Amino acid sequence: MQLQFIGCGDAFGSGGRSNTCLQVTGNPTNFLFDCGASAPPAMKQRGIDPNAINLILITHFHGDHFGGVPFFILEAMFVTRRTRPLIIAGPPGLTGWYERLMTATFPGDRKPPFELTLCEVEIGKRQEIGGLYVTPFHVRHDENAGPCLAYRVEVDGKVISYSGDTEWTDALIAAGKDADLFVCECHAYDKPVPSHLNYRLLREKLPAIGARKVVLTHMSDDMLTHLAEIDYPVAKDGLVVEI
Repeated sequence: MQLQFIGCGDAFGSGGRSNTCLQVTGNPTNFLFDCGASAPPAMKQRGIDPNAINLILITHFHGDHFGGVPFFILEAMFVTRRTRPLIIAGPPGLTGWYERLMTATFPGDRKPPFELTLCEVEIGKRQEIGGLYVTPFHVRHDENAGPCLAYRVEVDGKVISYSGDTEWTDALIAAGKDADLFVCECHAYDKPVPSHLNYRLLREKLPAIGARKVVLTHMSDDMLTHLAEIDYPVAKDGLVVEI
C-alpha cells in the first residue's frame, strides 16, 4: 500500500505546489484525503484514473481542500462517464456545503448518473466507510469551514493518520498514536500562525504521537526556506510513500 501526494501545497500555492490531495492505494484500496481546487489537473499530470477512486475523505470546507470536488464530479459525468459508485465523506454539514459549491461553480441540474453517497461522519466514533475503518477527530482550524477534522484510517492491516489543517491540539495524539504513517501539516518554521502548526512546536510534540513514519505537508514559503533544517521527511507533489 502507498500514499501519493497529488498535491501538498497550501492555499497560496507556495513553492508552486498544488492544493492538498493525497491518494492511498492498495489492493483494492483507492481513496483520497481531500480534493483541493487544483487536484483534478494534478491528477491528470500523474496519470491517475479518477474512476478508480472509491472514496474522498474531506477534512474541512476550504477551497484548497474541497474546491476540486465539482470538477471531479463534472468530469465523471461528462468525460470519463463513470458508472461505479462514489462516496464523499466529510464533516457534519457536508451535504449543504456540497450543494452550495456545485450551485456556485456549475449551476443547474448536476445530479450524476452514477450512485453518489454523501456521508457526514460521526466525530470521535470509529466507523466503517467504503471498506475502511475511519475515526474522525475534531481539530482547531477554522470553524467557519468545519467542523475541521483529522482522520485515523485503518485499512489493509495498516493505520494512516492525517492531521488536516490545524493548530496544536491533543486530539492529534489520539489521531496519530503509533500510526504506520502520520501526515501532518506544518505551515511555518517557528512563527506562531493562527489555525496552523509550526515546526518548532511540532518537533516537541511528535514523540508523544510515536508514529512509525511522519511526513510534513501544507508548507508555506517560510517553511520551504528552512527545509535543510528539518529532521523529518517533507512532502512534495508526486512523492510516493510506502506504508
